[in-house]
Amino acid sequence: MVIRALGEDEIQARMPALPEWKHQGDRISRHFRFASFVEAFGWMSSVALVAEKLDHHPEWRNVYSRVEVELTTHDVEGLSERDFELAAEMDRLARG
Repeated sequence: MVIRALGEDEIQARMPALPEWKHQGDRISRHFRFASFVEAFGWMSSVALVAEKLDHHPEWRNVYSRVEVELTTHDVEGLSERDFELAAEMDRLARG
């Protein structure tokens, strides 16, 4: 499958579906909060399985019950459909 960078219009058209995400330059980001470290780590484990299946891995940081996520597609030096697909899955998994 060929991965291509999305244009600015395509990015802006996808952002309303991810209202808690911020678009900055070549990436989208979001901070997640959970009830505990165990819940945050469990969510990260679930996301890891999805990320591996999509062959698209997040840049993230975990401190106790918080997880900071940034998504970008290094292969295209910008955002691709994979970023938006993984972001939507992260949101779905966070809702439980």
